[in-house]
Amino acid sequence: MNQQAKASTFLRFAEFREGGIFLFVILMVIAISLRSPVFLTPSNLYDIALDSAILAIVAVGEMMIILTGGIDISLGANVGLSGMIVALIIKDFWGISPFTAVLMGTVIGAALGAINGALIVKGKIPPIITTLGTMSLFRGLTFIINYAVNKGQWVAADKFSPAFKDFARGKILFMPNLIFLTLLVYAIFFYLLNHTMTGRKMYAVGGNRDGAMFVGINVEKILFLPYLFTGMLAGAGGVLWVSRYTSAQTDSAQGFEFTAITAVVLGGVNVAGGAGSIWGVLIGSILIGIINNALNLVRISPFWKLAINGFIILLAVITDKLISRRMNEILLTRRNI
Repeated sequence: MNQQAKASTFLRFAEFREGGIFLFVILMVIAISLRSPVFLTPSNLYDIALDSAILAIVAVGEMMIILTGGIDISLGANVGLSGMIVALIIKDFWGISPFTAVLMGTVIGAALGAINGALIVKGKIPPIITTLGTMSLFRGLTFIINYAVNKGQWVAADKFSPAFKDFARGKILFMPNLIFLTLLVYAIFFYLLNHTMTGRKMYAVGGNRDGAMFVGINVEKILFLPYLFTGMLAGAGGVLWVSRYTSAQTDSAQGFEFTAITAVVLGGVNVAGGAGSIWGVLIGSILIGIINNALNLVRISPFWKLAINGFIILLAVITDKLISRRMNEILLTRRNI
């Protein structure tokens, strides 16, 4: 194969990295199933799907933030705070429907996301500093509110209505509610990112912020929206988390932001912004769910899970950088020919 053919093959691979990730998922499933036959049982696959669903929903928001050149490490704290507030409300008002509870969480999360967006866009505070501060703020508020309302006790399963506890495992049109909501979220944001002017502007701002500003794009608005959307999805995810695990704890979803970032980076989203596919994020979320489930089956220590997640992030970032560098070299060579 000549050099030009190799370059063309590489470019095609780089453009369809999601396919490579999907192939890796299949190979991992085969390898894990050989090690643990329990892995491919319907009940275990069902649990993987439900656990991956919440991550997949929340990761969409993180994807949009990274796409525009930012980052949100307060996401897990948002999930925990939103879930706790709604749990404390429905503890005393059993008549609240699960859909209303999810809507309440979405509104609370949106308010928290708007705080991040305002501080970053209007306050000109770097995203990592802003969200580091709000991460501590949101987590602290979770403890304070829980202590004030529930004397610091977990909101246990017996405090929730049967309808709310069954919601995460319930079905809509023969499809699990969590899977249905995940597909709905992905359909909405796929359309937003790929078929609306706002979505195109997000890619433009992430790829070249100065250039986007030069052509008249309202950069401040485009930078604010992903934090608002992420807050909404984190708030909804917080309520789904409480329903899925039938408890609200002060440390719920601690470290979940790094799991979401892992799914996004693993899904092929450029950490520098401007490039990435929402479907890659879905595949990345499923892969994380498979890895976590496999580690549980083989009884790996939770501390190893943190190390593995960190290794995956580093490996994905290094791979992305190498691919991007190679693509730039090939494109530059072609221009000079």
